[in-house]
Amino acid sequence: MNKYEADFLNHLQNERNYSPMTIDSYRRDIDKFFVFLAKEDCFMDDVDLIVIRNFLTEEINNGISKRSCKRRLSSLHHFYGYLVQNSYVKINPFNYISSPKTEKKLPHVLYREEVEALLKANRQRKDDLMIRDQAILEILYYCGVRASELINVKLIDINVRNRSLRVFGKGRKERIVPFTSDCANTISQYLKESRPVLKLKYDEHPDFDKNGKKKEYNNLILNNNGKALTLRGLEYILDKIEEKTGEYVDLHPHLLRHSFATQLLSNGADLRVIQELLGHSSINTTQIYTHVSEEKVKKEYLSAHPRAKKD
Repeated sequence: MNKYEADFLNHLQNERNYSPMTIDSYRRDIDKFFVFLAKEDCFMDDVDLIVIRNFLTEEINNGISKRSCKRRLSSLHHFYGYLVQNSYVKINPFNYISSPKTEKKLPHVLYREEVEALLKANRQRKDDLMIRDQAILEILYYCGVRASELINVKLIDINVRNRSLRVFGKGRKERIVPFTSDCANTISQYLKESRPVLKLKYDEHPDFDKNGKKKEYNNLILNNNGKALTLRGLEYILDKIEEKTGEYVDLHPHLLRHSFATQLLSNGADLRVIQELLGHSSINTTQIYTHVSEEKVKKEYLSAHPRAKKD
């Protein structure tokens, strides 16, 4: 990593408050481009449209999707904008190139009945982790939070009495999201019965920092060892939920978030309200759920109308 890249990544972390995952994504995109430049014997300030097009051609020939190429161009455009702003280079060559057109895929969502079946099936489990997993499912579904937001929720962020959850989204933007009384009951049960057991497991085998001080994990959701949950750990838990319940719905962290937004829209919620609940910075991002809702209506019509298949 050279000085310019390091300065840019520090800027994203300290001034823009980007998440570690987002910063790592930028780092990988920039590193990939620098590897290409070294192979082409091209200096950072000599990049032009031809160099960029050759880079994209190589990426696509190597099987990289247009969606990934579009993300890399966005990362590099931001990076070079920073270089120009700090007089490291004179121009941003990425201002003059269009991103590859990608097919917009509508997010997969679950019908309300499918969600209810999943929650009911999980409730019927008899193992010790049932209530922890139920809390995960219900927070994802009733609050519509991102996976990264869920794993970073601290105990201080949850107010069961007022049925509200404080989350920090992209750019550390804070928002308060409500949840239902059913969700509040589940969280209360988890805090009373399950989390203390997980905390005891951690106390038996704790982690220590470099000074020998015991680390404390104040996250709302803990993993099987009583430590802070990771994104990979969350994905593993959702996979296990499918195995334990027999409800195979391609469960992943954003599925319930997508379902949350679509069902709110279908029930008449204002798009601006949904935008606020989801933590979207642009209404354009939220508008994709209008297309999802329309698609669901069409599917239900085709499956339910007596003459739909004949027409």
